[in-house]
Amino acid sequence: MTGREILHKMKEKVGLGSSACDTGKGKSKMSKHVTLGYHLVKGKSSHPMEDYVVAEFKQVEDNELGLFAIFDGHLSHDIPDYLRSNLFVNILNEPDFWTETESAVRRAYRTTDTTILDKAVDLGKGGSTAVTAILINCEKLVVANVGDSRAVICKNGVAKQLSVDHEPSKERAYIEDRGGFVSNFPGDVPRVDGQLAVARAFGDKSLKKHLSSEPDVFSEIVDEDTEFIILASDGIWKVMTNEEAVDCIKHIKDAKSAAKHLAEEALTRRSSDDISCIVVKLQ
Repeated sequence: MTGREILHKMKEKVGLGSSACDTGKGKSKMSKHVTLGYHLVKGKSSHPMEDYVVAEFKQVEDNELGLFAIFDGHLSHDIPDYLRSNLFVNILNEPDFWTETESAVRRAYRTTDTTILDKAVDLGKGGSTAVTAILINCEKLVVANVGDSRAVICKNGVAKQLSVDHEPSKERAYIEDRGGFVSNFPGDVPRVDGQLAVARAFGDKSLKKHLSSEPDVFSEIVDEDTEFIILASDGIWKVMTNEEAVDCIKHIKDAKSAAKHLAEEALTRRSSDDISCIVVKLQ
């Protein structure tokens, strides 16, 4: 077995996916009902896969953390790969993580972006969106995001979005106040300075004066009505609504099978982008 193959097996074991078509699963040690599955499919573009995933359960002293993330790169696979390796480490290293989790997440997002910008010579000029979810002792869910990767939970069969799609048209005032502009030309969607179709992201040093990396952060108590969580890149959300995604998999008990089915449904609907999704079953 080559070094590359060994590394891939190690990543697969702890729930880190990044190949052209990658899939995996895991389960909580704290609750036998809580399981995860993920699935990635490379899109039709000629560049390498730019979606990266974290999906794992981690023991921290007497606590269990479910760590889930989708990192969707643009003009870069190095930056989402860097985020996969470093963002959760930075979050958990914040001294007030256990007492002020939401503040710790915001601070870690900022410091991670600063480091990425400082390493632009090595990491390149591109960037990445992110959606992260931390499940604390199977009781509390803390979601943060920049960009258009999305987190959705299903409660009593109904979809509820826990992230914000950071679209340039919605943040035009912020962008213009910082000297930028929003234009649909070239292309068919609003873009920051006519280039980037999201208003918040990690990296993108050339656009950073007009681009925020400040996450939106939400907390949700996981109760008996909370059935499952979906995290996915826009390869899913370009072709499916939140409710369609929930309806697509709510009858599937196995989290890995649910994630794969969701990705396959997006392909059936002719999604051409990189597709990555994580499903966390809570019942």
